[in-house]
Parts: sequence; structure tokens; C-alpha cells
Amino acid sequence: MEILFDILKVLIGIILGGIGGFFIAKHYMKKYLKENPPINEQMIKIMMQQMGRKPSQKQVNQMMKAMSKQL
Repeated sequence: MEILFDILKVLIGIILGGIGGFFIAKHYMKKYLKENPPINEQMIKIMMQQMGRKPSQKQVNQMMKAMSKQL
């Protein structure tokens, strides 16, 4: 009977550790992406020019705002 409680404690510890690790990693990634965005204004301008459009600053700002909302 005592062995079952030990096994249960280990399983609960593993589950809680996994859940805690997930939320810590999620918080770290959000912070990292906010500090180092994967795309910047220059990249948006180049992408729009490759599609044959001449982007205005307003359009670039709208794209940056839309990207930041997704984070």
C-alpha cells in the first residue's frame, strides 16, 4: 500500500512539473518575441515591394499593429 502512495506522489510530481514547465516556457517565449519581433518594418516594406506594391508608412504601421496583436 505504501508503494502505491510513493508511485502516486511521483506521478503527481511529474504532471505538476510538466504543467509548470509549460507555463514558464510560454511566458518566456512571449517575452522573447515581444523584445525580438520576428518581423520588422523594413521586412514588411521589402515584402510589399516584392508583391508589386509601393507601401505607404500608414500601411506599414497597420501591418505592424496587426502583427503585434497576434502576440
